[in-house]
Amino acid sequence: MQSLIRQEIIQTARTVVIKVGTSVLSNDDDSLNVARIAALTEQLYRIRQTGRRVVLVSSGAVGAGMGLLNLDQRPTDLPHLQAAAAAGQAHLIRLYNDCLEVHGYRAAQLLLTANDFRNRERYLNVRNTLNTLFEFSIIPIINENDTVSIAEIQFGDNDQLAAMVNNLLGDSLLIVLSVIDGLFDGDPDSPDSRVIPLVERWDADLLALASETRSRRGTGGMRSKLQAARKVTEVGENVIIANGRRSNVLDDIMAGDEVGTLFLAQGRNVPAWKRWIGYTVKPQGKLRVDVGAHKALTESGRSLLAIGITAVEGEFGRGDLVSLVDETGREFARGLTNYDSRTTQHLKGQRLVDRSSDPENLPYEEIIHRDNLLVFGHEAD
Repeated sequence: MQSLIRQEIIQTARTVVIKVGTSVLSNDDDSLNVARIAALTEQLYRIRQTGRRVVLVSSGAVGAGMGLLNLDQRPTDLPHLQAAAAAGQAHLIRLYNDCLEVHGYRAAQLLLTANDFRNRERYLNVRNTLNTLFEFSIIPIINENDTVSIAEIQFGDNDQLAAMVNNLLGDSLLIVLSVIDGLFDGDPDSPDSRVIPLVERWDADLLALASETRSRRGTGGMRSKLQAARKVTEVGENVIIANGRRSNVLDDIMAGDEVGTLFLAQGRNVPAWKRWIGYTVKPQGKLRVDVGAHKALTESGRSLLAIGITAVEGEFGRGDLVSLVDETGREFARGLTNYDSRTTQHLKGQRLVDRSSDPENLPYEEIIHRDNLLVFGHEAD
């Protein structure tokens, strides 16, 4: 059954980012399901033929490597995990390329770490590379660089990576393909449970519906997918979670059929610069503000001044991202600070920054200028 809401979302999506999980791509013996990969790439080709830009965020390297290395279980130690990823990634990208060549397209491989998103220059380089690839008969295929990733630079799973990729491109629809039909209103194994076709407003209770169960090959569960969906909907984009083992699932979604669960965008579209500030970079510190500052930031779109800061937590440098919390400790914004933690600690609570006393080290009136600030749940100016 077709949905008018879905049809409108499909029509307005300039870019489609598809994330596919390891269990979708794998057979029970951990080998890659070549027929399913071929069907997936054929559907990607058809989406591309509509004039839309297409990106595939694909898991499966470790799963493919497990089969190649005759491993019965996903490795738990880093060296064997990285070895499986190294062996499997080459096999995976070759299969994608072979399947795409049937349709006159080729695969372009991008292996990324979280640092590629946290560093502004590298972040822009990723976006520029993708935008250039769209000019050619190419489908960019993105995966985490598992062969070099360590805890400090890992995304956590490809659901989070897909959300970041989606948010850096804009005007997009994120489709997350897993082995479950969508978000259920109860236990997915219960015959009384049903898929929720539409989530209009984000509710914290949604996480209670998420199973923690993960496949033995993959790293993410429904909770991770919901967290990714929240990152995307909060910047004004839409998300669909559906079963990647369903025949022609992408064709049906692009036709506007009621497949899986659709999460509607929350609020207005957030500009790319503020998406990077609010949803990509990890905060290095925290500033607690009083009621007056909170109101000025959230209701009037003001900059953060020193007088509104009541506490400074953590160590950070000038230009680092910091989290803003209200008097209860609830985070409501993030921004790039004009001063390091030591200077901010000295300035907090002061009515004015006396720049004349030290113009070289005190060049700004604002601790965080509104142009470098994102207030969650509010339109970014």
